Amino acid sequence: MIDVKRLRQDPDGSRAALARRLDAKVDAAVDRILALDQRRRELLVRTEALKAQRNAQSDQVAQRKKAGEDASALLAELKASGDEVKQLDVLVREVDAELEGTLLEVPNILQADVPDGDATQNRIVRSWGQPRRFDFTPKPHWELGAALGILDLPAGAAVAGSGFPVFKGAGAKLLRALSSFMLDLHTSRHGYTEVSVPYVVNRASMQGTGQLPKFADELYAVTADELFLIPTAEVPVTNLHRDHILDAAALPFGYTAWTPCFRREAGAAGKDTRGLIRVHQFDKVELVRFCRPQDSEAQHELLTGHAEAVLQALELPYRVLALAAGDTGFGSARTYDLEAWAAGVGGWLEVSSSSTFTDYQARRANIRFRPEPGAKPEFVHTLNASGVAFPRTIVALLENNQESDGSVRIPASLVPYLGTDRLTPRGT
Repeated sequence: MIDVKRLRQDPDGSRAALARRLDAKVDAAVDRILALDQRRRELLVRTEALKAQRNAQSDQVAQRKKAGEDASALLAELKASGDEVKQLDVLVREVDAELEGTLLEVPNILQADVPDGDATQNRIVRSWGQPRRFDFTPKPHWELGAALGILDLPAGAAVAGSGFPVFKGAGAKLLRALSSFMLDLHTSRHGYTEVSVPYVVNRASMQGTGQLPKFADELYAVTADELFLIPTAEVPVTNLHRDHILDAAALPFGYTAWTPCFRREAGAAGKDTRGLIRVHQFDKVELVRFCRPQDSEAQHELLTGHAEAVLQALELPYRVLALAAGDTGFGSARTYDLEAWAAGVGGWLEVSSSSTFTDYQARRANIRFRPEPGAKPEFVHTLNASGVAFPRTIVALLENNQESDGSVRIPASLVPYLGTDRLTPRGT
């Protein structure tokens, strides 16, 4: 969450910064936060004044009793002020709860270099590789996958519904190959610590990384146990350090994890429904980093480069987009999207989002560090990126590397993990 002190000290600047997100609801939330903050401080001032008064009156009562004087009037005042203090404490707790709830609904403040505008203003930062030119019409991945016998979308729909693909044979092995390849790359070359984390999390974890309360409709809930299926490994991995004070000497550091991800995507009905472009369950290797505030700019570039290294090793042409303010995610202060070219569908597909959250998630999850021994703890900065997501990466691998005979070439980096340099149609 954003720092309420920032809103209080620079309300106009904060409003202007938040207005860049093009969300009309944010301004009203800021009004509410400032009013609640003012009310809270007034209640605390009154409470402290009453407590100071009660201390003085308690001393007077003791002195009168010691002198054998009547203290009944003072005792009555003490009882009345004690009742008022209790009432004020209740009011403060109520205001605190409402203030926190409202703060949870306000997005992060964007970095100054984030482009203004909506998604049409996303800016291409750089690109790598050239889309292949075909001497035949390339097929979409759903046709290739069916012909190769590696993808069975109808079976997944029969078992769970649309958006739950089934990979078979070499397709299932391809998932394992991608996970091992990416995890090995990130642990051996990029220095991440691999973790295996739960696929369900509690409400506090979802709130800590910003999925709740904003995106409740997008989540799969296990209501009987008050748990949620993870939409990304970002949630359990970041929350490994919830309510922790990290060792400053260990910063920066990062974790990587391979998990399934579950997303209802309630607002995306009817969009990109064919094949693997938009699914409800998918695998992803995630990268999460923790660092000091002064290092987060450099760490964001480093993190993005780690995700790019995957696409380069897989020989996939891609481009890096700096997302505009109106297209940047709720908790992110800046996001780069990595889009791979897919020849069969003829478009650029997002395979990774690399984001810096500054101290936004750390405030929600209470993740801190001491800059030096004995110093007051400060909030760390958190960052994460897909390193990378499987479905659209598989789309690009199949569509870009297909041959006229229906076979698909496997990039050299993946051959040791898959055990073959080519996928061939069934019966050939």
